[in-house]
Amino acid sequence: MRKSYLPITVLGLGGLGLVGMLLGTEKGRAVVRNIADNLFDGPETFEDWNMAAQNELEAIQSALDGLAQALGVRPAAQ
Repeated sequence: MRKSYLPITVLGLGGLGLVGMLLGTEKGRAVVRNIADNLFDGPETFEDWNMAAQNELEAIQSALDGLAQALGVRPAAQ
């Protein structure tokens, strides 16, 4: 566990240094502002993707059930 302290510390300080460099310029501030603005849109985007994936899985399950019925295979109990 102690061997991981140094890499974690270096990554943390490097991240802080990067944010400091970005905030030092107008373009950097715009990048940070853009990331912060889009961070809050993440859950809605994920929910949309999740719903689309769920609909696709239901369509696949329906197609497999139809194929099993056509082949005369009894569906397994869930």
